[in-house]
Amino acid sequence: MGKIAFVFSGQGAQYSGMGKAMADASAAARATFAMADSIRPETSRQCFEGTAEELKETVNTQPCIFTADLAAAYALQESGITPDCVAGFSLGEIAALAFAKMLSDEEAFRLVCRRGELMDKAAKENPGAMVAVMKITPERTEEICARFGKTYPVNYNSPAQTVVATTAESRDAFCAAVKEAGGRAKPLAVSGAFHSPFMADAAAGLAAYMENVSFASPALPVYSDVTAKPYEGDYKELVRAQVESPVRWQQIVENMVADGVDTFIEVGVGKTLTGLITRICPDVRAFKAETPEDIEKIKA
Repeated sequence: MGKIAFVFSGQGAQYSGMGKAMADASAAARATFAMADSIRPETSRQCFEGTAEELKETVNTQPCIFTADLAAAYALQESGITPDCVAGFSLGEIAALAFAKMLSDEEAFRLVCRRGELMDKAAKENPGAMVAVMKITPERTEEICARFGKTYPVNYNSPAQTVVATTAESRDAFCAAVKEAGGRAKPLAVSGAFHSPFMADAAAGLAAYMENVSFASPALPVYSDVTAKPYEGDYKELVRAQVESPVRWQQIVENMVADGVDTFIEVGVGKTLTGLITRICPDVRAFKAETPEDIEKIKA
């Protein structure tokens, strides 16, 4: 039997009620929400009852999804399912670091709260747009980006999907160029141009915050969004760089499979990563673990 990977979902999948079923059913999940509320008292309420408008604000989205992701991972662990390695998409990587004991849950939660504040501020001060490009290769997408100023591939999601950050002024012309090349371009409803140079100030602010944060060696491999390889070397630099660097999700999945993973479990909110994984490597098994019923299906 091959290895199991937990993968932690990122920003964009949030909805009112997320994590509640898991918290109702699992003592480990409840403890995670209690930890979050002890530091940021509104977290559980926002997850369970928050409005869509409230939850889409980055300062709320990031701590809420982090908590729901980590709660689901601990509920899975409580049920007897443990991973051999972990990874997280964007924000999800901070939850992966906590699960791998590189940071305590409290330290990771405080870090993600600061990360959300810094990215929200950078998005308002350096506004941009994001576009999902489909039906053409990442290489072709890169070629189109090169024709525009301040336009960058930022999420390498699958062989046929790359997300691009650009300026609001260039967005429509970029979408037209993608269509002309035979692809499909879908503008995304996001609050900033994440994982790009638009986030340079947020990355610098996070580096300053982490001067007083100590990282431990990972208890199990954590694959970095920046390198697509397990964390090694300067952990703080990888966390800082992740904010303004592309998420190399396709490469992470391919590297995990090459390292023996044949079962992926998306912990937390939504099923976006499950869909991407099955498109990247159709032969692996991919599950989502968002509710107690999902856990029962995985164990069956």
